[in-house]
Amino acid sequence: MPESRTTDQEIVEAGYDAVYAALPRAGTLHGIWRDHVLGPEYPTGFEHISFLSAPELERMASELRLGAGTTLVDLGCGEGAPGLWMARRTGAHLIGIDLSAVGVAHSAQRAADLGLGEMARFATGTFADTGLAASSCQGLMSADALQYAPDKRAVFAEAARLLGSGGRFVFVAFELDPPRTQGLPVLGTDPVDDYRPVLEGAGFAVDAYEETPAWRERLAATYEAVLAQQEEIGKEMGEEAIGPLLMEVALTLQHQPYRRRILAVSTRR
Repeated sequence: MPESRTTDQEIVEAGYDAVYAALPRAGTLHGIWRDHVLGPEYPTGFEHISFLSAPELERMASELRLGAGTTLVDLGCGEGAPGLWMARRTGAHLIGIDLSAVGVAHSAQRAADLGLGEMARFATGTFADTGLAASSCQGLMSADALQYAPDKRAVFAEAARLLGSGGRFVFVAFELDPPRTQGLPVLGTDPVDDYRPVLEGAGFAVDAYEETPAWRERLAATYEAVLAQQEEIGKEMGEEAIGPLLMEVALTLQHQPYRRRILAVSTRR
């Protein structure tokens, strides 16, 4: 089991490094995300390649209950956009953690470009090993990333360690359908179909746990648009980046590994 988890981690790291390196020239992909995921109301400069919407960002900011002088950790921050928006919205200091060194570098550059460099820092790490001190933050967030974690219990144990009593962990993630993920890379390693028992076992009270609206339709429309324009996307991003992207798209559409996409609000007891 440890060997397969290391392999999964390497697969995810290499794939995201390649995708993030190519994103600055991925105009077609960004257009697809704006049309099918973000919409016109999403704030300019904070675009991403998760499925987080503007109303979900606002809901997460409200539920985190942060303000100036507090610290927010973003687990699986990617290129940093949702966490940076959250820092600007709440006044909290942001620490972004991601497996991809390329994503971390792009996050730091984005923070500087947005004038938020003094409010944020980014570092490489994993969901379960952030490298941060215990009780070092008042809020935790994650956007469409936790389903890739190879050990969900370890993730929530790390979240509990980072938060002091009363700290809030708010995230959006996909629940996995174990029979449909069997044998799949990454998703099949630890397929959790309901995060509530894992949260509660780690010392969290679950305050809200809701399926997000129309997630399946948005995901299908986005991924079908990627397949329809894969030739143009490949020309822009290059073979090294389009490969991992198309693999995720194909696996998702063919195997339907996701049970639901949920927004969870929890408090450290």
